[in-house]
Amino acid sequence: MTQPPGFEDPNATSLVCKLNKALYGLRKAPRARFDKLKSALFACGFICSKADNSLFIRQTNLHTTHILLYVDDILITGTSTTAIQILISDLHKAFALKDLGELNYFLGIQVEHTSNGLHLCQKKYITDVLTKAKLQYANSLGTPMTGGEKLSSFGSDPIQGPHHYRSLVGALQYETITRPEISYAVNRVSQFMHIPLASHWKIVKWILRYLKGTLDFGLHLQTCSKLSLTAFCDVDWASDPDDRRSTSGLCVYLGPNLVSWSSKKQSTISRSSTEAEYRSLAHVTTKVTWVQSLLFELHLHLPRAPTIWCDNLSTVLMSANPVLHARTKHIELDLYFVCEKVLNKSIVVKHTPAHDQVTDILTKALSPSRFFLLRDKLRVLSSQFEGEY
Repeated sequence: MTQPPGFEDPNATSLVCKLNKALYGLRKAPRARFDKLKSALFACGFICSKADNSLFIRQTNLHTTHILLYVDDILITGTSTTAIQILISDLHKAFALKDLGELNYFLGIQVEHTSNGLHLCQKKYITDVLTKAKLQYANSLGTPMTGGEKLSSFGSDPIQGPHHYRSLVGALQYETITRPEISYAVNRVSQFMHIPLASHWKIVKWILRYLKGTLDFGLHLQTCSKLSLTAFCDVDWASDPDDRRSTSGLCVYLGPNLVSWSSKKQSTISRSSTEAEYRSLAHVTTKVTWVQSLLFELHLHLPRAPTIWCDNLSTVLMSANPVLHARTKHIELDLYFVCEKVLNKSIVVKHTPAHDQVTDILTKALSPSRFFLLRDKLRVLSSQFEGEY
């Protein structure tokens, strides 16, 4: 710490000013602000969602209103425009609010209204990241990684100044919000933050050059008349060349829309592909259960139990068999958890052929043709796309 400019004491250079009160950045300020806003919403008849503490719901006989909070950014939607305007007026009495109108930009995400839904992309955010990486004039690439490529902690020299690497990888993690097809590549480069090598830096630039050629791409959400919850799970068994842990991926669809996805290295080593697949199945089951609870709070009822598709037949058969064999005792908790959901018909687990497995794109680097096919199935489309899928 140093003395502030204009208030230096040359006779006491070792002294600094004592801060009596901070105007901004107090440790408890965000919680205090959230509690005050929450109290105001409770007074307006809202209840806090149990599935997401940032979501507030008000359900009456005449209308329904939903509010989503992120620090000082607020999204309001509902079935009655009049009720929304009255709510904004009530909140304006307690807070300094500014109504920005129809949603078009939120937390770095651009929202484009199409004829049959919404298109979410991060074109401006990606452009800023490319400028930061000095790749705004680089040639674009067709895929975020070359097919079959494996990253390791060995094989090349450490890069100079890893801070820039860590900063760009952190920015790429935020881009996966609307670009699920780069989740696997970003997951891989994120595992070498401590000592990034030249080979890892090459993949980071490869991902950025892929994004440069697909600036207009993003998640396409369309309206649908019938709700159905469908999930896919897959594993690339023992794929990490350093510790032989598996990489699991999952996709959850609400109707035709992708609403949740994940690409993650498993925390334990699996001794068989069935064990790795079953751990992935347990993970996607928890995600589907969470989505179910959220839909229940939104008063949206599914016509049938969610379906989970898995390309490992042994895993599918084991999920319906409550008998534990000696070879599965080490995954007993996951086995009981999934079996209970299957037995009470909360979920249905089915087998899908490997070529129909959507989550391949979240577990391994693919060839261009396979990558483009699965990217379309993830509903990552250009903003120029129109029509049904």
